[in-house]
Amino acid sequence: MECEWKPDEQGLQQILQLLKESQSPDTSTQRSVQQKLEQLNQYPDFNNYLIFVLTKLKSEDEPTRSLSGLILKNNVKAHYQNFPNGVSDFIKNECLQNIGDSSPLIRATVGILITTIASKGELQNWPELLPKLCTLLDSEDYNTCEGAFGALQKICEDSAEILDSDILDRPLNIMIPKFLQFFKHNSPKIRSHAIACVNQFIISRTQALMLHIDSFIENLFALATDEEPEVRKNVCRALVMLLEVRMDRLLPHMHNIIEYMLQRTQDQDENVALEACEFWLTLAEQPVCKDVLCGHLSQLTPVLVNGMKYSEIDIILLKGDVEEDEAIPDNEQDIRPRFHRSRTVAQQHEGDGIEEEDDDEDDLDDDDDTISDWNLRKCSAAALDVLANVFRDDLLLHILPLLKELLFHPDWVIKESGILVLGAIAEGCMQGMIPYLPELVPHLVQCLSDKKALVRSITCWTLSRYAHWVVSQPPDTYLKPLMTELLKRILDSNKRVQEAACSAFATLEEEACTELVPYLAYILDTLVFAFSKYQHKNLLILYDAIGTLADSVGHHLNKPEYIQMLMPPLIQKWNQLKDEDKDLFPLLECLSSVATALQSGFLPYCEPVYQRCVNLVQKTLAQAMLHHTQPNQYEAPDKDFMIVALDLLSGLAEGLGGNIEQLVARSNILTLMYQCMQDKMPEVRQSSFALLGDLTKACFQHVKPCIADFMPILGTNLNPELISVCNNATWAIGEISIQMGAEMQPYIAMVLHQLVEIINRPNTPKTLLENTAITIGRLGYVCPQEVAPMLQQFIRPWCTSLRNIRDNEEKDSAFRGICTMISVNPGGVVQDFIFFCDAVASWVNPKDDLRDMFCKILHGFKNQVGDENWRRFSDQFPLPLKERLAAFYGV
Repeated sequence: MECEWKPDEQGLQQILQLLKESQSPDTSTQRSVQQKLEQLNQYPDFNNYLIFVLTKLKSEDEPTRSLSGLILKNNVKAHYQNFPNGVSDFIKNECLQNIGDSSPLIRATVGILITTIASKGELQNWPELLPKLCTLLDSEDYNTCEGAFGALQKICEDSAEILDSDILDRPLNIMIPKFLQFFKHNSPKIRSHAIACVNQFIISRTQALMLHIDSFIENLFALATDEEPEVRKNVCRALVMLLEVRMDRLLPHMHNIIEYMLQRTQDQDENVALEACEFWLTLAEQPVCKDVLCGHLSQLTPVLVNGMKYSEIDIILLKGDVEEDEAIPDNEQDIRPRFHRSRTVAQQHEGDGIEEEDDDEDDLDDDDDTISDWNLRKCSAAALDVLANVFRDDLLLHILPLLKELLFHPDWVIKESGILVLGAIAEGCMQGMIPYLPELVPHLVQCLSDKKALVRSITCWTLSRYAHWVVSQPPDTYLKPLMTELLKRILDSNKRVQEAACSAFATLEEEACTELVPYLAYILDTLVFAFSKYQHKNLLILYDAIGTLADSVGHHLNKPEYIQMLMPPLIQKWNQLKDEDKDLFPLLECLSSVATALQSGFLPYCEPVYQRCVNLVQKTLAQAMLHHTQPNQYEAPDKDFMIVALDLLSGLAEGLGGNIEQLVARSNILTLMYQCMQDKMPEVRQSSFALLGDLTKACFQHVKPCIADFMPILGTNLNPELISVCNNATWAIGEISIQMGAEMQPYIAMVLHQLVEIINRPNTPKTLLENTAITIGRLGYVCPQEVAPMLQQFIRPWCTSLRNIRDNEEKDSAFRGICTMISVNPGGVVQDFIFFCDAVASWVNPKDDLRDMFCKILHGFKNQVGDENWRRFSDQFPLPLKERLAAFYGV
């Protein structure tokens, strides 16, 4: 037995001194403390001192001892593999001996230290840990039991996977039954730990828990009305998770569980109520939702609606009594990082606009994002939103009587919650709401000038949820008054209202599109005035509203007087911002939309904008290079700068077309793109392929010399796991083939097999299928001999994916390709000829020579099989198809 380690008195004093200094608020003191700690880490037994202060030095105050343990925890995280054996053994022993310290703070610190050591892969190398902690649970001493449970809860949270694996010989088979025994313990803290431990194993459907699932559920029911909020909260959390994984076990009790959750959603303790409210969100996703909940809607609806009121504490945190704050600069911490959505090339569909793969972002988190992000109000609103989507207009029976009372209530807090309710049900109950909207929308437009800022801001959001209906009515009736009032709110004296109005206006722009053209001068006037008035955070949202306006009205923006209003403030911001400033992201995105809309109108501004984008790409690549070669000297760059710059270059190429040629000629952009196309980060590749396609269309003479280098890279990026990268690479290949013509021949083999594989893959997103079909058609158009032999392998999915897109250049070239391939290999289309007929019929007005190609193929097929067979074949056609082909092509 080696003798016990003892600290050196002088060393101990030095460390205590450091711990005291590190509690100082002064940053320079903090920095010197950090440096000293780094130096002390060179000494092997430094960590012994730290554990000694935590567990043995009872003369010191608790915060200092705890801090010593937390510094040790950070050392374990960073350097545990370098601890000498003696040191790590000493630490482990001290931890286990002191897990029952009489101070809750010290116990918790020891628990954190234990789980940190355990998660460093040390559960295997510390075999006595779990058995020892489980034994300590049976201690008569409360502190020991609570400390051991606290540590076990942290281990279950941090190491759930490894606990349920063969590596450790399945300790959960012992631990879970043990935890279940403690559900009935007389201490609420222990009961709460016990449920929290078991809860870690629900979602993963851990075998050891599934064996005891019935006794677990019984025990939960027994604790349902526990007097301790923390216990009730954990019971609710367990039931919410069981809903997802063991619905079969809950179904027999569902009536009682719903009744229970209704009570808990109204719990006095907001944390319990919030946890219970999650139940409705989760239930809405289950197929049984409608059956089990329909009888309870009349009780549930008022509970959720009631939860949607601001609490008193929310109003204090939101400064709900401060009406005017537009002159107060923003707190930089409140500004959320923005995520740039990289460019994806998509096809236009019948109907209007481009279909997005993902839903709009007008979710319920738009209203009050500065408070603790998720609270009872948001959860209740989200639950009402999803339930409206499940029950549709059946929900209105229960909502409408409540709404009447809320919307006209004299107390602003109640009125505000009514307006939120109206917005929450907009999506699910739209059909049933339509009869009431002619009365409600004008009432809401009036609420936009309510004297309470929080009422004005929620009204902006709710009206945006009904924008689609507003736009479908005659413009003078609702659109014009709504737009007029929203523009006033964009200039509100309250920042939260400005933000809500800007977001709502962006939604209105997307819905209204060219309906806004008559009001453009008025709209631009407001948006430009907002520039001079907004603080930092709302400026970022204003850029978005301007970009969306440009996307919505397109070339109508290209009038000298509009350009004169809009461009100077944008360019002024552009000149103010440094290359490192993240505010460039939204500004670049905005300029990209503006450049695409203005087309030649953007020419006077394009050179400095183009140059800076190329510089941003170059800087980012150089920084990435430095970081790669000397990671300790240089930080990794933020590649978003490069991505946004590439996207703006795409916007310029698209807007300026051939006018960009000289700028490209005078820059090294193609060399930079060659590097970007090979970047590790998918979003960088995605944006560089979009730019490649746009430059191919705008000035192919500069792209052509690089094609031999680019094509192999495009071929390796046809991996449908990365949908957007694959999509943009596919589109670029199609654009290149149109420009290359017959010279495309050497490259067909690099890409064709992957494209055919993608078009036949199940569950491929629509956008990718359409672009793949167009590119296959284009390759066949320029190199029919190479592509036609494979016709039979892709003709059917090719036809079905292109029948829904609008007549346009891309569709035109793709169909010319398919016709050319059919003439080379008519046998390839025979079995799927009905699909070809259907795709041909999807054209509204093809160009004359394309129509002749269709005619020739249809008549050729009819003559080949003879009239009798053709009649039998065309009898399988749906009537509209039959009529259309007869009318247009005489077959």
